[in-house]
Amino acid sequence: MAPRDPSELDPAVAARLKRDPAGLVAAVVQQHDTGEVLMVGWMDDEALHRTLTTGRATYWSRSRQEYWVKGETSGHAQHVKSVALDCDGDALLVQVDQVGPACHTGERTCFDADPLPVTP
Repeated sequence: MAPRDPSELDPAVAARLKRDPAGLVAAVVQQHDTGEVLMVGWMDDEALHRTLTTGRATYWSRSRQEYWVKGETSGHAQHVKSVALDCDGDALLVQVDQVGPACHTGERTCFDADPLPVTP
């Protein structure tokens, strides 16, 4: 579960968020100039606050139960250009300038796998 320590996130922004039971919101990450979808991460209020105030994408790791700044160890940083909240308040669109691959596998995007078959 994400930490429950108070965050310095703007209360007006925090009031618009609809968090899951763990206190998280999905963050869809997109390359700002091409529209390429790079990855999906998770943010709580503090991760969003850090993202908005540092210009570096910060997420909550559900597996490690800690904050992580994209690129802090790999060098594959995400420089944040904009953040938008969807109409329901349960997802964020984070537009970034991605340095190197976005995926932990070394691929540019986490969505490079073979497409699933669609039969209308």
